[in-house]
Amino acid sequence: MTNAFDDKAIVKEYFNAIGFERWRRIYGDGEVNKVQRDIRSGHQQTIDTVIEWLKSDGNLDQLSICDAGCGVGSLSIPLAVEGATVFASDISAKMVGEAKEKATKALEKMDNLTFAVQDLEALSGKYHTVCCLDVLIHYPQEDAAKMIAHLASLAEKRLILSFAPKTILLCILKKIGEFFPGPSKATRAYQHGEADIINILQNHGFTIKRDGMTSTSFYFSRILEAVRS
Repeated sequence: MTNAFDDKAIVKEYFNAIGFERWRRIYGDGEVNKVQRDIRSGHQQTIDTVIEWLKSDGNLDQLSICDAGCGVGSLSIPLAVEGATVFASDISAKMVGEAKEKATKALEKMDNLTFAVQDLEALSGKYHTVCCLDVLIHYPQEDAAKMIAHLASLAEKRLILSFAPKTILLCILKKIGEFFPGPSKATRAYQHGEADIINILQNHGFTIKRDGMTSTSFYFSRILEAVRS
């Protein structure tokens, strides 16, 4: 059976090699194929939903935010532009390097944005809000539960997660190869039951405040905003 170390090693290797090139194209603005364009749109919709939630409270420039699994900075950079103090990390050094390059073009100064190459398990400190988007898909339920517990310990007030929901339809799509890329291009892909995720959050003192769903032809992401009870 695959363990957490195996998955982490695979994810790290993938996003420092072929995965980095593939997802840099998807998260960028250059020419991509139809499937990649659809995934780009879906991912951006998830990012936009989270930014809208954070801005709607009217205090974004007063918040400290941890962007756990920041990728190329799709969330952390616009949050920093809005004035939040952001600590962004990713397991992939190449992803972090790309994020830094993007940030230097978007920000005059990076006084409120810090990047680091770190595993989720190695994150420390306290933040008003912890965000972890499109990361849990790389880890099975038991390991995802441990990661959520650790992220919850870092969040003083709020934890925002996105994950691939486990539904009958999506399980079928996954099995027939229409939902995730082939094994030569992707890490393992895990879906999670929403009730399971909510139960984990509740066990660590959080309740759901807002929820959302991004659904395109090739991208499916459930988004939960949990606040301390």
